[in-house]
Amino acid sequence: MTPERFAEIVSRYKGLRVAVVGDFCLDRYLEIDPARAETSIETGLPVHNVVRVRAQPGGAGTVLNNLVALGLGRVEVVGFRGDDGEGYELQRGLEAHAAVSTEHLHVAHDRRTFTYCKPLIVRPGQPPVELNRLDSKNWDSTPKHLETRLIESLRAVAERCHAVVVLEQVDRAETGVVTRGLLEALDEITDERPDVIFLADSRRGLKGWPAVGLKMNADELGAMLDRPPAESVDDARRAAAELARGSGRPVFVTMAERGIVAAGPTGETVHVAALPVRGPIDVVGAGDSVTANLAAALAAGATLREAVELAAVASSVVVHQVGTTGVATVDDLAELLRGRPS
Repeated sequence: MTPERFAEIVSRYKGLRVAVVGDFCLDRYLEIDPARAETSIETGLPVHNVVRVRAQPGGAGTVLNNLVALGLGRVEVVGFRGDDGEGYELQRGLEAHAAVSTEHLHVAHDRRTFTYCKPLIVRPGQPPVELNRLDSKNWDSTPKHLETRLIESLRAVAERCHAVVVLEQVDRAETGVVTRGLLEALDEITDERPDVIFLADSRRGLKGWPAVGLKMNADELGAMLDRPPAESVDDARRAAAELARGSGRPVFVTMAERGIVAAGPTGETVHVAALPVRGPIDVVGAGDSVTANLAAALAAGATLREAVELAAVASSVVVHQVGTTGVATVDDLAELLRGRPS
């Protein structure tokens, strides 16, 4: 990609409105100083002294953070939070960005805020070491009254957005935002709004989802087609092309150190290699940076190859941000692109 083409694509970002629909959660980091270790008098167990607490939106919020970092004009939130302290922190984190609208972030008194609590051992001059995570989730089904409100919100944002990203973060079906009812509504909306870019990602896999753009990893691609994961880039290209032809929408497959494969509905396939590792890495959030950059670039008129190239560069930026769920700015992308052949 030439510098001129890059500048042309990203100059359109400030005019874009993108919705992120899905499971917004709170990433809470507890930074532990091992030099302040103690032993509990009451239990005799080690005490980890937390010297700093920081929180940021996670899950679907990580996609949102990356869209904000790219300088989009407006990012719409569709999701829910609990009526609890974590929910307050989540909403405050989302509303810290002037470009974000939380009009459709519903406060649910009968749900708790999805939270990842991440204790980190922090030593001077060394990368943080993450201990066992403490998660707070909902284990029962999303109430129907809340599902109805979420579907109404999805319809509202699809009317005014250039792109809609749908992300399922929960492990147990029907406990988050992306219920069967919402997917049925999404299927109808995609037919009604062919001008809108729809891109989906789910940690539970995308089998049974409506005909939208699909972003997945190699294992999820194999599961979609009831076959083993693709062992080579060529295998992934063929499998992605098969899916794209069937759905009429693009398919994107992340393959870790082998880069990203994509296929369009007309049979075009591309592969963009991953950038070399430049130091310690932390893969948390890399996939969400890919999703955000694909959605923004496609909405800005990028070709399939251009969108994948920007997504690959963004993921390289993010994996080198250790101890946090990182983001990639336009300046970050420009710096790395200067070192890649056009």
